[in-house]
Amino acid sequence: MKEHLYQFSKTALIVIDLQKWIGNQYAPHSAEQVVERASAMVETFREAGAFVGLVRVSSKDFKDMPRPILDQEPPAIKLAPGWDEIVPEIGVTANDHLITKRQWGAFYGTDLDQQLRRRGITTIVLCGIASGIGVDTTAREAFAHGYQVIFAIDAMTGFSEAEHEHVSKVIFPRIGRIRTTDEILACAALQS
Repeated sequence: MKEHLYQFSKTALIVIDLQKWIGNQYAPHSAEQVVERASAMVETFREAGAFVGLVRVSSKDFKDMPRPILDQEPPAIKLAPGWDEIVPEIGVTANDHLITKRQWGAFYGTDLDQQLRRRGITTIVLCGIASGIGVDTTAREAFAHGYQVIFAIDAMTGFSEAEHEHVSKVIFPRIGRIRTTDEILACAALQS
């Protein structure tokens, strides 16, 4: 018997940072694999009329981004025009909710919590890049806000396999449920 993970009426799919700036240096899954699996979930959630939140990081001048004093500078990223657009494989439809963030997590400084609560959503399915940064921070924020969290573990990836393995083995099991894309899609099939 297949597991009933969620109800579409109470669940949101939140896709983290699948935008045109993503590169190729990820593990254990490639960016292409993550985009393909996330796209399958987005299509299924859209067809069901469920909440699809597409999260992107964006800024006009980067003056609204955190600037902490660090022991190690982050790697330099070259940003081409359109870097903050959602990848074409997913796109943005009129019914999607585009969430623009200026830090790692999708809750702080955005209206994501308000949009979810006003729709009676209690569960979020998370996927995207990177497992140990945007996905992890958003998951911790969701947990702190009282949401049930489901991790689409093969529809996310880290900047290194060690990063992904750490959060998927140590952090995620303490704040939610870990499932594959196929398991999440199988639950959708039970509802149709």
